[in-house]
Order: sequence, then structure tokens, then C-alpha cells
Amino acid sequence: METIKLKYPVKDIAEVSMRRPKVKDMLVSDKTAKTDSEREIALFARLTGLNPEVIGEFDYADYKAMQKVYESFLSPDESKSDEK
Repeated sequence: METIKLKYPVKDIAEVSMRRPKVKDMLVSDKTAKTDSEREIALFARLTGLNPEVIGEFDYADYKAMQKVYESFLSPDESKSDEK
């Protein structure tokens, strides 16, 4: 779980906690969205527990911070790269 401090709070939300995604999160977000952007917002809503409409109100800088955290979850753990 990672915490993202919002530079521009929305509806008294100053920080957001995001958990690591599971395959079922991807499957559900794929079924509920029509576009890539909607899919990502639906996925972030599942990972944070926020309503997608609330995420839609985030400043783009804060949304980019969420994307960065999400991408870090998908990156291999370099500390384990020597293990095979």
C-alpha cells in the first residue's frame, strides 16, 4: 500500500492510499469501461476505494502521481532481480 499526498485536495481528501492491483481488479475494470481512460479511472477507484467521480475531480498533477504509484507496482522489484 502506498500513500499519495494530493497537492490539490478534493472534497477534503488530502491523501489517497493505493493498494497493489490483482488480476480480478483488471478484469472488473475492463468490463466496466469503454475507453482506456475510463478503464484506468475504474481501476484506480478499486485500488483506492474512492468513487470514480471523485477521481475525475482530481487535479491532473495529482492524477499523474497516482499513475506513477500504479506503475511502480508493475515494475519488477530490483532487489530480487538476482534471485532465479
